[in-house]
Amino acid sequence: MRHRLSPNRRLSVLGLTLSLLTAPLLHAAEPEKAELKLGFIKLTDMAPLAIAYEKGFFEDEGLYVTLEAQANWKVLLDRVIDGELDGAHMLSGQPLGATIGFGTKADVVTAFTMDLNGNAITVSNDVWKAMKPHVPMADGKPVHPIKADALKPVIEQYATAGKPFNLGMVFPVSTHNYELRYWLAAGGINPGYYAPEKGDISGQIDAQALLSVTPPPQMPATLEAGTISGYSVGEPWNQAAVFKGIGVPVVADYEIRKNMSEKVFGVSRSWAEANPETHKRLVKALIRAGKWLDENDNANRAEAVEILSRPEYVGADAKVIANSMTGTFEFEKGDKREVPDFNVFFRYHATYPYYSDAIWYLTQMRRWGQISEAKPDSWYLQTAKRVFLPDIYREAAAELISEGLASPDDFPATDEDGFREPLADTIDGVVYDGHQPNAYLQQFSIGLKGDSAL
Repeated sequence: MRHRLSPNRRLSVLGLTLSLLTAPLLHAAEPEKAELKLGFIKLTDMAPLAIAYEKGFFEDEGLYVTLEAQANWKVLLDRVIDGELDGAHMLSGQPLGATIGFGTKADVVTAFTMDLNGNAITVSNDVWKAMKPHVPMADGKPVHPIKADALKPVIEQYATAGKPFNLGMVFPVSTHNYELRYWLAAGGINPGYYAPEKGDISGQIDAQALLSVTPPPQMPATLEAGTISGYSVGEPWNQAAVFKGIGVPVVADYEIRKNMSEKVFGVSRSWAEANPETHKRLVKALIRAGKWLDENDNANRAEAVEILSRPEYVGADAKVIANSMTGTFEFEKGDKREVPDFNVFFRYHATYPYYSDAIWYLTQMRRWGQISEAKPDSWYLQTAKRVFLPDIYREAAAELISEGLASPDDFPATDEDGFREPLADTIDGVVYDGHQPNAYLQQFSIGLKGDSAL
């Protein structure tokens, strides 16, 4: 469904017609396709798409974009693969999962990371009440980050009573799934395994906590109904639980693993190969949007919240969206804390498609059985390079610099190798070095590694 254009946007469309006529003066090549339909899920981290649209960044690149909300991640992915969408806001694991054939098999690529962080884990009021006696306190408030150690005795009580402990996450290859599993396992709780080679893709083999898929907007209602006892999701659906008084966010993903790629902008490989100029221009517009969202210490976030609250985008109450987007996050009701990096759209080179981010997702797919057999370190890098395309990003960045819309300091050094520095700031203290994925996996007591198999 097309968005209804405001008067200033209608003027912009007229301007677009003129810009297309004068495009040769501004660009060396024409876009192969000027009218584009891009998909998204109603989450605050779709913000770069909304901002690029509302601020005219797409039009500056000679592109007329329609943004269309999708029902769920599977529908979104299928529509990109089928060509019904030109590209979409995707889970970082989706292009990788598709490429290696977990779920739908297809060649999907990305040249742009949409954001870092942005998720949390929420539990029901009853579970929080049972957890709280096991949570360290200081000055009458819980000490953060809250570890899953405090949840373990609660799950043991459920097991003793013969009750399953159900948790929701948004998709099998989502950051939310892997972060929830990481957090649980760090507390000694086995979140279960996948065994696609045996036809079992439930992810619940040997599980002490049963994880299953729930679409993000349905998380609060599913929690309130008692179908699940907690969930891992992006905003605004954790803060929605606080506002509704039905649950308590216990840990932000920023506290589990800092500055992890959360969403990417994904396209099919065939589309990227057929539309290289269009692809580059899309990346340029999205880079500008990410920069706008973070510039001047998040000075534009209040305006971004108003835009995202509109029904055609996230459609949630602006106060709920603002609770995380403006640098704070509310955990237990009334316990609002400063979390300036809860959402990151440009800082820390957030938009660059790092190979090390891709490799981390692949390690988690191996850890939980979605990759059923051992792979050499070289395979992880080759797969990352097949899916993450920093060269296209570099071309877009170079043009923005030449046009005076960005500076070289906004982007990683040209001689870097596509890997972030090893990450030690994790909830369990395990160091991640993307150059050594198998050595990384060996550090965990729960999970597949080496030649282990189910």
